[in-house]
Amino acid sequence: MQKYGLIGYPLSHSFSKQFFEAKFAREQLQEASYELYELKSLQELPPLLAREPGLLGLNVTIPYKQKILPYLKNLSPSAQTVGAVNVIKINADKSLTGHNTDYYGFLQSLSHQLGEYKNLRSLDGYRALVLGTGGASQAVQAALQSLKIPFQLVSRTKKQPKNLLYENLSEALIAEHRLIINTTPLGMYPQTDTCPPIPYQFLNAQHLLYDLVYNPEMTLFLQKGNEAGARIKGGLEMLHLQAEKAWEIWQSPEISTK
Repeated sequence: MQKYGLIGYPLSHSFSKQFFEAKFAREQLQEASYELYELKSLQELPPLLAREPGLLGLNVTIPYKQKILPYLKNLSPSAQTVGAVNVIKINADKSLTGHNTDYYGFLQSLSHQLGEYKNLRSLDGYRALVLGTGGASQAVQAALQSLKIPFQLVSRTKKQPKNLLYENLSEALIAEHRLIINTTPLGMYPQTDTCPPIPYQFLNAQHLLYDLVYNPEMTLFLQKGNEAGARIKGGLEMLHLQAEKAWEIWQSPEISTK
């Protein structure tokens, strides 16, 4: 049996198990299974690997995308670029290699969305606000850099001098940043009545709101953006893209990243 799974805490929001079980059924992969492994601490990871010797790969979600780094022997170029990991390949010698497919999934999904109404070779005038500074935010920042879209980080506390606080978001700043990306878990099931505290009244049809949260598909963040006339995009497509990329990594031959 080929075993795969997801580690994080909590996992009640995740669609990963449904996604992979549907994929295995559709592709008649009868020897593959996918489980959810809630870990209250990463100290539980080594015992998990010991009692599940058949594990070949893991997805990593909140809050471990950056905390997992000391547990890994190797990092792929994607993980090195982003500085966070959401996919682990478990090698034949049981060593762990970290990858980042959030970067790929977000880059592809955002490109699709922008391409619907904007020539990607002419992104002059696009500036982004990235809400949150965690592991998912790291992947978003790397993707925006690839697209040469300038961005500004927004957080609850001023961890870096250049970061904005939510209370700094004036009408002028909102007008200057037409792309607003939520990388925080605010609005994620079961806390669906929460959203990032941005001044939604300043949004208009020139804005695109992208939410990495995919459960629910219509978050309060997106709902408020839609009511203000902004274009909106949820995280479900990104989930599918990054998950397919993870499967490709798990099935690929081992490549040394030393």
